[in-house]
Amino acid sequence: MPGLIGKKIGMTSVFSAEGKNVPCTVIEAGPCVVTQVKSLETDGYEAVQLAFDEKREKSTTNPQKGHFQKAGTTPKAKLVEFKDFENEFKLGDVVTVDILSEDTFVDVTGFSKGKGFQGVVKRHGFAGVGGQTHGQHNRGRAPGSLGASSFPSRVFKGMRMAGRTGGDRSKVENLRVLKVIPESNLVLVKGSVPGANGSYLIIEM
Repeated sequence: MPGLIGKKIGMTSVFSAEGKNVPCTVIEAGPCVVTQVKSLETDGYEAVQLAFDEKREKSTTNPQKGHFQKAGTTPKAKLVEFKDFENEFKLGDVVTVDILSEDTFVDVTGFSKGKGFQGVVKRHGFAGVGGQTHGQHNRGRAPGSLGASSFPSRVFKGMRMAGRTGGDRSKVENLRVLKVIPESNLVLVKGSVPGANGSYLIIEM
C-alpha cells in the first residue's frame, strides 16, 4: 500500500468540532525523495523506494552515495519501499504530506520504546508471590515454578520469563487523520503510535 516515511514529534491534544478534547500524535511526514523505482521486468515486483531525513555524507558508504547520486539527492537516513502507488514516479520525485487527507485512516508502524532487561512482573504482568508473610523473603517479584520436573527435565519454549523488553516492531492500525499541515510537513493522527519522540515511523494509507 502507498505511504510515507515520517518522524514522531510528540503528543498533544486538539479540540474537535463537537468540543471534545482529542489526544493525538504529531508526525513530521516527508518530504520523501524517490530513490528507486522497481519494476516487474528488472526486479520481479513493482515498488517505489522512498528516502527520508538527511544523513551526514561522512557516515554514508560509497555504494549508498552512488545510489543517492543516481536519484539526484543528498544522502538520506531512512529508506522504505511502498507498493501500489497510483501515480507514476521517476527518480528524484518528491512525495509530500499532500497525499494524506483529513478524516481518512492510516496504519502507523514503528519500534516500541526499549526498556532493557526486565523481570516477569513488568514484562508479562505477573502478580508476584503475594503476601510477604509465612516465611517469604525477597520473593515478591519472582517468577515462581517453571513447571518442569524429572519429566521433561527442560523448560518449554515460549515460557514467559525475564528478558529484554520493548524495542519491537509494532503497528497501530486505523488511526484517523485529524489534521494535515502541508506548509510544515506535519500530520496529526488520533491516539498514540509506537516509539520515542524523534523515532522513524512508516505511515501506510
